[in-house]
Parts: sequence; structure tokens; C-alpha cells
Amino acid sequence: MAGGITDTGELYSPYVGLVYMFNLIVGTGALTMPKAFATAGWLVSLVLLMFLGFMSYMTTTFVVEAMAAANAQLRWKRMEKRKEDDEDEDSSSGVSDSDVLLQDGYERAETRPILSVQRRGSPNIFEITERVEMGQMASMFFNKVGVNLFYFCIIIYLYGDLAIYAAAVPVSLMQVTCSATDNHSCSVGDGTKYNDTDKCWGPIRRIDAYRLYLAAFTLLLGPFTFFNVQKTKYLQIITSLMRWIAFILMIILALIRISKGQAEGHPSMAQLSGIRNLFGVCVYSFMCQHSLPSLITPISKKKHVNKLVLLDYILILAFYSLLSFTAIYCFRNDTLMDMYTLNFTNCEIINVAFIRYFLGLFPVFTISTNFPIIAVTLRNNWKTLFHREGGTYPWVVDRIVFPAITLIPPVLVAFCTHDLESLVGITGAYAGNGIQYLIPAFLVYCSRKDTQLVFGSGTVNKHLSPFRHTFWIVFVLIWGFSCFVFVTANIVLSESKL
Repeated sequence: MAGGITDTGELYSPYVGLVYMFNLIVGTGALTMPKAFATAGWLVSLVLLMFLGFMSYMTTTFVVEAMAAANAQLRWKRMEKRKEDDEDEDSSSGVSDSDVLLQDGYERAETRPILSVQRRGSPNIFEITERVEMGQMASMFFNKVGVNLFYFCIIIYLYGDLAIYAAAVPVSLMQVTCSATDNHSCSVGDGTKYNDTDKCWGPIRRIDAYRLYLAAFTLLLGPFTFFNVQKTKYLQIITSLMRWIAFILMIILALIRISKGQAEGHPSMAQLSGIRNLFGVCVYSFMCQHSLPSLITPISKKKHVNKLVLLDYILILAFYSLLSFTAIYCFRNDTLMDMYTLNFTNCEIINVAFIRYFLGLFPVFTISTNFPIIAVTLRNNWKTLFHREGGTYPWVVDRIVFPAITLIPPVLVAFCTHDLESLVGITGAYAGNGIQYLIPAFLVYCSRKDTQLVFGSGTVNKHLSPFRHTFWIVFVLIWGFSCFVFVTANIVLSESKL
């Protein structure tokens, strides 16, 4: 999800970076994957999961290469600035600064001995030592239209993220508390189908309980949007530990049930109607590109960073497959919940009340800690998008308007629907598609052009992607745009059948 993992100055080993990336990618999206697997069929799901994992790895290497190119350009510009400052000190007072300083870096490149600059800095010129966020890279490599499209894409994605979070917490609370107070205290995952109009507590319906929880969630966590909040190291440790415990528990409990011959699942091989949501869920579940600068920059030794990232993707792919296959064979398709943790609140699955409530309320704990971070990230992106150099915002706009336009839309979406599978599917299929495929492809293409222009065609980026041929960039772009068309057509056809 969005937001920095460490401060720029905190270094850690490559294997710690691998763990951070694993924890970042394996988040809320994984909890909706079993239902998406069951809906699309196990064979289609496995093939699509492996392919999208490969595509995500490819674009991750694109972002790493663009980060290295951005570091090289920043380093080169500082070297040029120092050189010009030295020349200013030695020059006569008759030469003005405007005669010496050229505005565009590429114009300077044509008037400077590029090879001498490259020779002095060649061992470290592409070293990733400075955290350059994707927004800054977009500003460096894209034109104004491209920068605005980038911010539009990431803002839509973060809105979707917040809407998913705002719905997931009240849904979990509603499912657990409404089932705990009726005559079926263990029936959340027993196949009983509830309607939103069913009773929860006395005259209060389930949908009313959901909206009450949504209101409480907004009142408790919404105010953080109006202030600055930082993710602490200890909060990371606690939430990561809870995530691991919850996922491992679900896999073990499902395996125990299957080994005892109590498995109820009979998943089909393929159901094309479920591909749209599965695609969105898979894209969402492999999302890390927007946070790569925060993850990669603090790694102390980056020589084999692409191999470590590949190892991470293989582990995540195996983890997702294990979680989803145990789920679809353990539970019937019609009993799998949008939020997979809720399947384990049934007494027949686990008779230990503490574990039932821990898994049922697991999204509440972890998502609640992430919601303020993403809200502040979205608010800051809005500010950056409209910021003009040298300008400042009035207090009302800065402290009221921007937080309000950050918080209100996702809460309204969550108020209107709590269909998590669709929310995750649409967010991943549209905004996630742009962030995970299109933006990295354009970034690496533009960064390669700029690198050749500044340093010469013979310069080799030490963090060059293994997919260095232009074919791969074109392939990713075609795939990304095709996905937009496919998902839109699928939605239109689905709606027309209703």
C-alpha cells in the first residue's frame, strides 16, 4: 500500500528488504483472492495468477531501473552545479550568472564533455542512494500532461484503497457481532446466506449495523486525515506479526479440515464470467510499484536486487496459491465469503472462541492502522497536483478542503456498497492497471531516452532491467491497454444481462 516503509537514512540488509516487500504486497487483496479463485475456476485462476505475477515482476524491474536513472540525473546535475559554481568563483565579475547557468540539463549536456563526467562518476553514477518517489520521477521524465495523468491514476487508486478499507472494517464487525448476538452464534461461515435486511439486534437490520460501524470508523479514524500521522516501527512489527499469524492459521485450519475428509469444495476448472474480478484482485494483490522507492532505497547492498525481487515474487505466488487452493477445496463456492477470514468464525471449523474472533476481527486491526496512512498520502498527492511553485494554500484549503475531498468520497462509496470483491476488482482493474503496468512502462522508456541524451548511448545503467529490449515495453503497454478494453467490455456485457 502507499506510504514509506522507512526514513531515507535507515539502511537494512537485502533480506530485510525482501521481508518488507513481502509484507507490503501480501495485504488485504489476499483475503479476497479465495472467493475470486472459486468464481473464475482453479485452472484459469492459477494461469492468470502466474502470468500477472510475471508481469508485475517485470514492471517492478522497470521502476528500479527508472529509480537508478533518476538518481544518476540528480547526481549529474549536482556535479554540474558544483562545476559551474567553481567556474563562477574563478571567472571575472563581467560574466553574469545568466550567461553561465543554462536552464535545461540537456542543453548543458551538449556543451559539457560528457565522457569526462561519466568517467568521474561511472562506478556510482547509477547507484540508488536517494529516494526518488514515483511522482518525482514522473516530473523528471514526463511532460505536463503525463505528470497530470500520473497523479490522476494514483489518486483514483488511493480512493479505491480507502473505499475498500472503509468497507472491510464495518463488514467484519457486522458479520462477527450480528452472528454473535442471534441464535446462530457460529453461523457466519456455515453457508447461511444473510440479506442486508435481516435482523441484527432487535429492530436494527444488518445493513443498519454496517452503516453504524462505518460511521464509527469514520469518526474515529477520519480526523487523522486532517493531521500528519507517521507509521511507527513498532506498529509495523505488530501488524506484520498479526498478518502472518492470521494467514498461517487459515492455511493450517483448512489443511486440517481437508486431511480429515471434511472438505466440501468442488471447484470448477474455468468460469469466464469470473475473470474480471479475478483480474482486478490479482493486480491489486501484486501491487507494490508505487512504494518501491521506499522499499528499495534503504537496502544496503543492491547488486542483486532484481534477483531478490524475483525470489519475493516466487514466494508470494506460492503463498497465494496455497491460500487459495486450500480455501476452494475446503469450502463450497457458495459459502466462501468476500473476506476470507470470516469463513473461520464457524464453530465447526474451529471451536476455540479466541481464534474465531481473532480471525473474524483481523481486518479490523490491520486495516485500521493503514487507513490514516493512505488517507494522508492521498491528501498530499492532491496538494502536490495543484501546487504551483512559490505558492501557498490558504489555511481553509490546506487544513479543511483537501482533507475533506480525501475522506468524503470513499466513505460515500462504502456507504452505498460493501461488495468487497467488486471494489477490489474495479480498483485493481482500472487504477491498479495504470500504476502496475502503464506508468512503469512509460517511466522506463522515457528514462532510457533521457539517459542516452544526457550520458551518451554507450552508458549502461547498472540496474538495467533484465527485460531490456523495447519489445517488453511495447508488450506491457499493449497488455495494459487491452486490459482496460477487456474489463470495460466485460462490465458492460454483465450489466446488459441484468
